[in-house]
Amino acid sequence: MEIRRYRRLDDEEKLMKLLSDEGEDWSCYTTGTAAEKYRAALEASITYVAYEGETLCGYSRSINDCGFYIYVCDLLVAPAHRGKAIGRKLMECIYDEYPDCVVYVMSDVDVYYTKLGYRREGSVFEVPEGGRRTETDGCVFS
Repeated sequence: MEIRRYRRLDDEEKLMKLLSDEGEDWSCYTTGTAAEKYRAALEASITYVAYEGETLCGYSRSINDCGFYIYVCDLLVAPAHRGKAIGRKLMECIYDEYPDCVVYVMSDVDVYYTKLGYRREGSVFEVPEGGRRTETDGCVFS
């Protein structure tokens, strides 16, 4: 098993196939203009890939909040490679490279992270389109 930083020329095609193979849940990254945005995000983010031989079997993508926190946005291990601790090893790479940062996971699979022993901390909210507040909120912008 080799885990290393993402290299576009070596990994992009295999990683996009991994996402496509996951189906509808990951199609937000693989269809239309979103695919081009995601390819750019992979390079701009802290992205690790896991290989068994020539097979890309998993990856993680995180963002660095100016050295304060690392936010894990995506973690995926191909079904045929699950149960081999690859996801945990991908997560450990983040602390190896950023030992002084607090790491948070943005998750929609809480059961997995609970199994790893991670503690739930706060919530994530989606701001509605436009993000507008009402006039009675008392916010004044100049």
